[in-house]
Amino acid sequence: MRIIPAIDIINGKCVRLSKGDYTTQKIYNHDPLELAKEFEAHGIQYLHLVDLDGAKSKHIVHFKILENIATHTQLKVDFGGGVKSNQDVKIAFECGANQIIGGSIAIENPNLFLEWLETYSVYKIMLGADAHDRKIATQGWLNQTNIDVVDFIRFFEQKGVQYVICTDIAKDGMLEGTANDLYQEVMKKSAVKLIASGGVSSIDDLTKLKAIGCEGAIIGKAIYEGNILLSQLKLLC
Repeated sequence: MRIIPAIDIINGKCVRLSKGDYTTQKIYNHDPLELAKEFEAHGIQYLHLVDLDGAKSKHIVHFKILENIATHTQLKVDFGGGVKSNQDVKIAFECGANQIIGGSIAIENPNLFLEWLETYSVYKIMLGADAHDRKIATQGWLNQTNIDVVDFIRFFEQKGVQYVICTDIAKDGMLEGTANDLYQEVMKKSAVKLIASGGVSSIDDLTKLKAIGCEGAIIGKAIYEGNILLSQLKLLC
């Protein structure tokens, strides 16, 4: 299972939110590159980078941060937040993204999302499936749809999607454990490579996600609050 630390960006700083609520933001580091280098120094190979300002603005904002990290580290960066147009995708890949996450765009303009799958390949375009009470949320989780998350994933799997990042918003940033029942259902009803996101609080959570069969696990606040040490993650990489 891939271990994928997360860096969320607001105003150029590394922050974490609780349940996606922008009013709960807490700054953990003023220099995303410094943090990325620290991850790399502990054997981490992957990074989940989210442009939260971009998610609200409906276009990429912090592409220079992506470029800086991709240029000065060897981390394989998956990038999301504000990727809404062909130009956004072009910028993200030119700035060094290894994979790009399409979440809101898959709801708002599914044909465009499917074009990206065809143009860049199913290995480069990931589906972001963020849900609250099983319903897909968009626009930085500010808007909620009536679309069931498992139905959403299965629909796009039939269209060729292989990689899915699935977040239970109610668990995100709460350090109360992961949505294992949901992830088990997703893997029972589909064959996607599932990356779990939201709620990781301990090494035990990672062990359970691996046992379920998740392809990867994204870790945020558990690292920043010291619940999981980078030295512990180094042993898992």
